[in-house]
Amino acid sequence: MSSQSFSPPTAITANVSLAPYTTFRVGGNAEWFGLPRSTEELEHSLMWAQDNGQETRFIGLGSNLLVSDRGLPGLTLCTRKLRQTRFLENGRFWAAAGASVVKLSHAVADRGLSGWEWAVGVPGTVGGAVTMNAGAHGSSTADSLVSVEILDEHLQARILVPKDLQYDYRYSILQERNWVVTGATFQLTPGDRQAIQAQTQAFWHKRHSTQPYDMPSCGSVFRNPYPKAAGWLIEQTGLKGYQIGGAQVAEKHANFILNCDRAKASDIHRLIGHVRQSVFDRWDIWLHPEVRVLGEFEAPRLLVEH
Repeated sequence: MSSQSFSPPTAITANVSLAPYTTFRVGGNAEWFGLPRSTEELEHSLMWAQDNGQETRFIGLGSNLLVSDRGLPGLTLCTRKLRQTRFLENGRFWAAAGASVVKLSHAVADRGLSGWEWAVGVPGTVGGAVTMNAGAHGSSTADSLVSVEILDEHLQARILVPKDLQYDYRYSILQERNWVVTGATFQLTPGDRQAIQAQTQAFWHKRHSTQPYDMPSCGSVFRNPYPKAAGWLIEQTGLKGYQIGGAQVAEKHANFILNCDRAKASDIHRLIGHVRQSVFDRWDIWLHPEVRVLGEFEAPRLLVEH
């Protein structure tokens, strides 16, 4: 990656490995990396990137991310330090973009607020959940979202409501815009605290008993092609345990790919392609990845839709 002669803000560092910032534990270096601890630091970082023609991208807890072994040019901003939360009146709460969804699901349950029990198994941030319309157990982020705060491509602060986001299954318009989520407000329903805590814990135990959390992964790799489940299709194709390099289709849940032996990002990328092609050959169904792929990869035929 090219060296630069200009000085970035103190919140930005050059040539930082991204592997520790993804749950796959793979990926090369970011040319420039920022870990802002306030909205002001975030804005200053974005201004610097714009002034110096740097491409910018955002990551949170890195739980839905595959970063190329070749690294990423430009500026990568990680929002995980932007994790403030505020509990408001009548069951509402506000959270900054980097707040952990899992920690929030426990916190709202402890306050006797219902509507986020499902979120206890979503290992990402509020910003990521809003952008991807994360969901589980028949519920999703859109169900409780009141509004979302963003900085648009001109670094102007804006407030959007759900109808602005064009929500669909694991989709929002935020995925197609050069906007960054800075915070969001949600509406939950006050209820019986013990019952809400019990349901939250039940979902937690179900996720951990049926899905592999003992090795690095990104969570579910593919969207479910309604009415089929991606994991069922992969399992019925005979791919449980299939391995390329250090990447393996999980035995416990076939919609997980594990970094089981010092995998490279390229191993995981090739395995995603092999799974897609194999399922298509067997079922005539193209699986669509949930995982965000960042950076340059070889583009095998397996990843080209027909």
